[in-house]
Amino acid sequence: AITATAVRVPTIGGHRESVNVELEEEFDIQIIQNLIANQPGVSLDLGELYKTPTETHGKDTVFVSRLRRDYSVKNGLNFWIVADPLLKGAATNATQILTYLLN
Repeated sequence: AITATAVRVPTIGGHRESVNVELEEEFDIQIIQNLIANQPGVSLDLGELYKTPTETHGKDTVFVSRLRRDYSVKNGLNFWIVADPLLKGAATNATQILTYLLN
């Protein structure tokens, strides 16, 4: 199960989402961190701060931060995502998914 909260307010160059994921099995948070950190086009920040739209404006990268366990559900994971929707939006993602599938 996944719950995502998109914060859509008038800002220049960014949108953000708080994402909660409930996995089927217990997980090692280090493995999840490595999986996310090794994805092309993704930047994982494990510090205390998180990216804002101002910092991501004009960048073709998806920034993930605040990756942590979500204890409100069994096997829960929570993280924060920020990206520039003009550079990394629905059309770009659709093109990248199609390219991946064709290869």
